[in-house]
Amino acid sequence: MAQTDRILPGVALMLAFCLTAPLLDVSAKLAAATIPVGQITAARFVLQAAFTLPPALVLGMDWRMRPGVAALVVLRAALLIVSTFCFVAAVRVMPVADALAIVFVEPMFLMLMGWAIFGDRVGPRRIAASAVGFGGAMLVIRPSLAAFGQVALLPLGTAVAFAAYMLVTRRLARDMAPVAMQVQTSLAGSLVCLPVLALAEGSGIAVLDPVMPQAGAWLWLLGVGFWAAISHMMMTYALRFAPSATLAPLQYLEIPVAVALGYLVFGDFPNLLTWAGIAVITGAGLYIIHRERATARAQARRAPARAPASAG
Repeated sequence: MAQTDRILPGVALMLAFCLTAPLLDVSAKLAAATIPVGQITAARFVLQAAFTLPPALVLGMDWRMRPGVAALVVLRAALLIVSTFCFVAAVRVMPVADALAIVFVEPMFLMLMGWAIFGDRVGPRRIAASAVGFGGAMLVIRPSLAAFGQVALLPLGTAVAFAAYMLVTRRLARDMAPVAMQVQTSLAGSLVCLPVLALAEGSGIAVLDPVMPQAGAWLWLLGVGFWAAISHMMMTYALRFAPSATLAPLQYLEIPVAVALGYLVFGDFPNLLTWAGIAVITGAGLYIIHRERATARAQARRAPARAPASAG
């Protein structure tokens, strides 16, 4: 019972993440109507830092980092910058739900990167599921390529960058508390983005040259930073209460929330081919998560049997 009581808050927080994270995407799409993509990306980090820094100071966050850890924080921020930039550039012209569906091939990239970098074992069934998931992504990408051009490939960039971001997070979790990781990443992202915007000012580079936001655009930029801070903090704390294997399947609830918001705000609704792609991507992703959980359970059962031999 105690274990269930501990997991339930994590599940609740993850559900709250799924409800609020698409609000970040919607805010970014609204802002992108008049604000350059690079400026929106920078605003995400600057405002996220502004929202998360005061609670961190109140909690007495430890600011000390070893050089190796600091380098990983900068790498984590750089990967999140790439992920954010690609996604905002995509939803500037694509429906949010279509772009998000393509991004959900990320578990496949994460699995393959874990195999290549950490030597994680990957069986043929998970490789087959990845191939099926990519096939589902193509069901979404092909009509989007026809409608929007090569911008439809940008969510794949988001998926690759976010998978690498998750691997760096996995390594950093050994040395940093969740709140410290969020704050330091926001600050590092701000320090990377702001000089780029300063250099791009007046350059005429459409995606980077900053502009003065007008009227409601300020509200959308604030929404990007606010919902980024709120949603990712909830996800971070969810992982403190419940294991990632329990929470990962819940993240697919982002897709129906994104569909609903896309329809309500922009009048976008996926066609039948996109729905088919969403179903295939979701099924493949959930199967990979299922296999990860089964493998972890099998390893846990074998561990006590190996312990006496290793001790000798």
